[in-house]
Amino acid sequence: MLPAAAVFHFPWEISSDLVKDGASIRTFGRLTNYLPEESKAILTSHHASVQYQVSIQTTFIEPFDPIIGAQYIVLGEIEKSEGEGEAIVHARVFNCVDGVDVALLQKAVNEQRKFFRERNDEAGAR
Repeated sequence: MLPAAAVFHFPWEISSDLVKDGASIRTFGRLTNYLPEESKAILTSHHASVQYQVSIQTTFIEPFDPIIGAQYIVLGEIEKSEGEGEAIVHARVFNCVDGVDVALLQKAVNEQRKFFRERNDEAGAR
């Protein structure tokens, strides 16, 4: 049996209780830092005048040739630390999508969520 498809989560949702430890997720952000000695990248994104950071573990995708300042989409599993509250995404796919219209991407994700919600509501009503 195949695992469930990764759900798209915005960077500001990753540390919340919406995302469970071990879940497969997709997210995006601008690559602001890469630490090759730690196999760690940092993606940032702005929402409601707040900057959010997502830590990405790049062990599974190395060798990795980063483009600092470019937009990336990541697919991977989330790992949440108990005490620190920091979430780390263990990347399986890490693609540069520089030039993507982030506002349009956010709108598409919201429309997809709306569609799935409506579909699930209709199925529950039967």
